[in-house]
Amino acid sequence: MAANPTDPTLIYDGECGICQQSVALLRRWDREHVLHYIPFQDAAGVARHGRGIALPALAAAMHLVLPDGRVYAGADAIPELLRLLPGKRWLAPLFAIPGVLPVARRIYAQIAARRHCLVRGIPGR
Repeated sequence: MAANPTDPTLIYDGECGICQQSVALLRRWDREHVLHYIPFQDAAGVARHGRGIALPALAAAMHLVLPDGRVYAGADAIPELLRLLPGKRWLAPLFAIPGVLPVARRIYAQIAARRHCLVRGIPGR
């Protein structure tokens, strides 16, 4: 099913095992099918939904593209993703606690820099 350009879209690394596992978890949580998921390797999908985000940026971190044009990358996308998922909205305010988002950014950056060494891609997904 083709995504509507007005759907919130998560662009991620489709060859990264951690990214694939994270998207699988989000899909389970996304029971109302609020989000559209595009691996950054899908050039046509990124052209439609990527708002001109440069390929090196897409390769470095996940990007959440919202219908109003806002784009959140890396750990900054996490509270926004949680706000979009009805059963998980209660978790989003935790990122407003002083210090939580900066720590999440550091952890995300460390994992993103090593993601291909930590978990290999899952074939067939």
